[in-house]
Amino acid sequence: MRYWLRHERVDTLKEALLGRFRHLRAKEPLWALRDVSFRVAPGEAVGVVGHNGSGKSTLLQLAAGVLRPTEGRVAVEGRVAPLIELGAGFDPELSGRDNVFLNGALLGFSRREMARRLDRIVAFAELERFIDVPVKSYSSGMYARLGFAIASDVDADVLLVDEVLSVGDERFQERCLERIGRLRRAGTTVLLVSHDLALVAALCDRAILLHGGAVALDGPPAAAVARYRALQGAPAAGTAAG
Repeated sequence: MRYWLRHERVDTLKEALLGRFRHLRAKEPLWALRDVSFRVAPGEAVGVVGHNGSGKSTLLQLAAGVLRPTEGRVAVEGRVAPLIELGAGFDPELSGRDNVFLNGALLGFSRREMARRLDRIVAFAELERFIDVPVKSYSSGMYARLGFAIASDVDADVLLVDEVLSVGDERFQERCLERIGRLRRAGTTVLLVSHDLALVAALCDRAILLHGGAVALDGPPAAAVARYRALQGAPAAGTAAG
């Protein structure tokens, strides 16, 4: 995945006035990910770790279909539930109830199917008193809880998780982990991006360590964690996004 960095430096008033020619200024390619190749087997849980800027979030957005790769291809089989930015598809003017149905439609579910799931989603999010209140009045924790409850209740074949297990209080985080564990036992494939190395070691069968947009190690979580710590402070081949 390649991005372009535009270099624009204005030293004089004349240069500022000629800003309309900015499209002619120099661009520098930034490869957030390059030559990254791996496979996740059905039912496997794989953690993705790395320092800030190593390309983790870019990788998950590619898997979710949010981004299209500059080169190569990404193939994901089955229904995907992206827990990347919880509540990203919410309409702030609509109630929590209406947003459940809206998000269900975006995920390909009928209104009847979401009606069947509604009480379970609301109970998990602990929003019974507020489900008919516009979500613009929700706290960030309430917003995220509803988003997690919807995304994790859609019978997904593949669960993409990006640093969302910090939502809510400690008790709610434990419930999130329990639900992910239950999905795993039911055969759901999990791709987890996290800075919580203990969480990766506890939840995942294997871990991929990204460094400078490339795979530095793909193996047991303990080995990836050890290599991650050894790389702390080590310069990367390039600076990546994500």
